[in-house]
Amino acid sequence: MTDDEQPTTSGAPADRDRMARHFFPNSAPIPVPDVPAAPPSMPPPAPPSVLSGPASGAAGQTPTPTMPPPPPGVRPPAHPATDAPRRRRHPRLRVWVWVVVVVLALGALVASRINLAYYAIQPGTAQSVQPFITVPSSKSHPVTHPVLLTDVREARVNALTYLFFKLEPDTALYSVPSVTGGTAPDELDAQGALEMSQAEQAAKTSALRHLGYAVPGTPAGAVIAGTFSGTPAYGVLNVGDVVTAVDGTPTLTAGALSTALDAHHSGETVTFTVRKNGTGAPGPVALTLKRTAVDVGGQTVYVNVGIEPEDQVNYSYPFPISIDVTDIGGPSAGLAMTLGVIDALSSGSLTGGHTVAATGTMDASGDVGDVGGVPQKTVAVENAGASIFLVPPQEYHAALSKARSGLHVYAVSTLDQAIAVLEAHGGQVGPTTLDAGASRSAG
Repeated sequence: MTDDEQPTTSGAPADRDRMARHFFPNSAPIPVPDVPAAPPSMPPPAPPSVLSGPASGAAGQTPTPTMPPPPPGVRPPAHPATDAPRRRRHPRLRVWVWVVVVVLALGALVASRINLAYYAIQPGTAQSVQPFITVPSSKSHPVTHPVLLTDVREARVNALTYLFFKLEPDTALYSVPSVTGGTAPDELDAQGALEMSQAEQAAKTSALRHLGYAVPGTPAGAVIAGTFSGTPAYGVLNVGDVVTAVDGTPTLTAGALSTALDAHHSGETVTFTVRKNGTGAPGPVALTLKRTAVDVGGQTVYVNVGIEPEDQVNYSYPFPISIDVTDIGGPSAGLAMTLGVIDALSSGSLTGGHTVAATGTMDASGDVGDVGGVPQKTVAVENAGASIFLVPPQEYHAALSKARSGLHVYAVSTLDQAIAVLEAHGGQVGPTTLDAGASRSAG
């Protein structure tokens, strides 16, 4: 074997030992010096499975496998179990983080259940009134630029939301009594539904009369608009019930009902004739009068029954008109609904191509009444892109406080004034299809 054929692996001495034991079984192992490791330019060392170093021990004993030393200047490989960087754990910190999260969640839950003595009034929506109005197809006209009705959102303030509502620039906080008047929530909902129904009736009546249709009205009793807690009527007579007689004497108006009750005193039993919810068959309801102190607008008043009656009038319309505004209570959409009916029945463009919004109550005579939440409604109509906003005179300055330069606010106290404003901006009430025999008695 030449020098160039010398083995270069660490297993060569062991191979020679095994050959010597094969040919000379009785001889001792011949010591062979270790072959120095190959320089970095030489081929890589043998894999770890190759046995290195001289054989030791008795014949047939298996040498212990070892890793060959790395070449000079080469770093040995990292051992995954001992040399990997250790991640420092902080179990106490993790526990405290969870404690803080749980405490904050419980605090928020408790705060959300603590109601404060406020309601938050926020801007609602401004939407076209036309989808809520249905007129006969033979009398309808297309409306390209409809009038917008607007509303507000009411939310009870709790300990969690108070700071948010307080810092919101377009939100106003009102005390609970100033919003509810001490009325129970169920009765408030019933009042809102009754007021909307009355507003829809007044809108149809005033619009048709403005267009020249005769709409006669017939007194039909006294409708219950509210009751006072702790009085004989509370829980017996409900909002929307219509009283038509007292002890057999007809009471076709609210005034007639009050006059009939003035003749009775505390301790007497009176029988009312009532149409429940205004639609049921008349039936008797007996009440024993009792003098009771109630709060009316901050003043103490003594009553024997405890009701707030209003006139109930049945109108005869020349043709059916339906107004069904959903999810909105109260009478504030009266002016917008009236303009919407006129726009649907006339061939002209009432808004003159402008985006017009309106708020205000409307009665059958065409008078516009006061409403609330006008600053928030102004924000809502601005967000809807309105350029003209019609409001009651009492709310003119409230609307101006929120109006931007692109919104023109006008105060109107009657339907005629509202239409005059629109006509000044190019609006027009065109001809209508008037029924034969209908009189031109605008009212």
